[in-house]
Amino acid sequence: MIKKLLIAVIVLSSLAACKGKDAFNYNQELVKKERDLIPEVEQTENKVAEYIGNLQYDSISIAGAHMEKLIDDELQKVANEPAPDVTGGADFKQAWIKYFTFLKSMYTGYKSFGAAKTDETREEEMTKLQNIVAGKEGAIADIKAAQMKFASANGFKMEK
Repeated sequence: MIKKLLIAVIVLSSLAACKGKDAFNYNQELVKKERDLIPEVEQTENKVAEYIGNLQYDSISIAGAHMEKLIDDELQKVANEPAPDVTGGADFKQAWIKYFTFLKSMYTGYKSFGAAKTDETREEEMTKLQNIVAGKEGAIADIKAAQMKFASANGFKMEK
């Protein structure tokens, strides 16, 4: 009887450890998708700052469209891949979809700003873009909170 109980405890512990590892790996996979975008983001931000200074609106639109596509590609990968069968996996996946959607919206804003045909429309698009960018800190806080909740629910720690 004790032997059977011990075997059951070992099996359940092994299953829990595997699920925790699956959750950790899923988190790392999503963080990698975000980090892989950083060089392109930095390069695009530098170019856009230059384009704004030179009033090169078509170039701003092209840069925005380029980043919009890159982020949408990652967004679609996340959306189309199943979440792991771990505690909070589906909710965590949705948090990342929301985060990538936010990132994409910033570059959609660049594209729309650059494509505006009149100064009035451009000003309207700039206001929309500023409102989107104002939500950046909130979006970052939301994804960090989702990561902490996911890590806690699955028994691993997040790097700070």
